[in-house]
Amino acid sequence: MFIQIIQGKCRDAERMHRLTDEWREQLGPTAEGWLGGTYGLTDDNEFVGVVRFESREAAARNSTRPEQGEWFTKMKECFDGDVIFHDCDNAQMFLGGGSDDAGFVQVMQGRLSDPERFRRFMDQPMDMLQEQRPEIIGGTIAIDEDGFFTETISFRSEEEARVGEKKEMPEDRRREFESEMAQVSDMRYLDLHQPWFASRMG
Repeated sequence: MFIQIIQGKCRDAERMHRLTDEWREQLGPTAEGWLGGTYGLTDDNEFVGVVRFESREAAARNSTRPEQGEWFTKMKECFDGDVIFHDCDNAQMFLGGGSDDAGFVQVMQGRLSDPERFRRFMDQPMDMLQEQRPEIIGGTIAIDEDGFFTETISFRSEEEARVGEKKEMPEDRRREFESEMAQVSDMRYLDLHQPWFASRMG
């Protein structure tokens, strides 16, 4: 799976939301290899879009379509300044993946000193996490070539997420988690309080 992350300061949230809905309805059905997307705005108006494709090649073919270029020209007008892209071949989903049922999405970004170690850690069975944190309904992980990563975690609700994050982990799991987080630098948390979604139907 290939994931593209799009970020930037937003100047027109209403139009941006409308344009992403328009893309889902008008361009999404004919976008080869498109799987879905998670979108939202932080409290300080940073837009985050996490778009899933079957492959980098499918995403590249989509970007060359004239109608895609016309749509993105309008989308760029909603940003205040630069638009940042992260293209990630090293991408995976866990639990329910990029769930359209989430009431709250937390995005974490940072830099990994050992991306493959982090991927192996996230490839482990998630049975214990699902049992301990039932409010987590899925997520995605996307890692750039230079080790910059974006992880999304979808929750049933923000209220349940805040309660869940205060729970104590089992000791062995906590040590493993802390060891893994020690390799992360420049960590940022981006809370999407009112996320919206798009996915291919059928």
